Amino acid sequence: MKPVTFLFIIATLMAAFTSCAQKKQNSLIQAADKNQDLSKYSKAYFAAGCFWHEEALFESVKGVKEAVSGYAGGTTQNPTYESVETGNTGHAESVEVFYDPLQISYETLLKVYFGGQNPTQVNGQGPDEGTQYRSIAFYTNDTEKKDIENYIKQMQASGKYNAPIAAQVMPLKKFWVAEIYHQDYIAKNPDGGYVQTVSIPEIKKFQKEYPQLIKPDHRF
Repeated sequence: MKPVTFLFIIATLMAAFTSCAQKKQNSLIQAADKNQDLSKYSKAYFAAGCFWHEEALFESVKGVKEAVSGYAGGTTQNPTYESVETGNTGHAESVEVFYDPLQISYETLLKVYFGGQNPTQVNGQGPDEGTQYRSIAFYTNDTEKKDIENYIKQMQASGKYNAPIAAQVMPLKKFWVAEIYHQDYIAKNPDGGYVQTVSIPEIKKFQKEYPQLIKPDHRF
């Protein structure tokens, strides 16, 4: 086998284990209980790279009842994982966060959102690159829009970042729930290559920086 071919194969295998863009791995994975009554909770919507660890990150935060993986920000109707991963639908992997505003404020959710990513990376997070992994803070009303814009201004003025904040600020038009096997993906696939090398380290990093926000039984 030629060295170049061998290196190409190794690189391909590494990418498969360190990327959120992986095919369905187990058709027998059971659905998460996403049918619970969440009507009394407020909702917020964010995109920041792979939705697997965004979902797990938010679910580890006090005041958050549930997070659902899905797609938002595009124009294609009924997007699927395969179509979104092409980068042609306009959608980004996103999460729908159900939270209790009496326990956690929207501004604190923004702290979780921006604190759990590299807010200056354009069109991607870590090894996941492409418009489908871009960062978007979605708003559903003028108050949320103002809160997001003010938070970004504060971040930019803090001097902590040497590049512009890359997250887009967009109105939520439609959130499409992702396929069953993506829901609670990390809990179901804790030993997966991407989960072990990318997702869990990123979540641990955030939890170490903001321990006061984390549920005791959701520490990684």
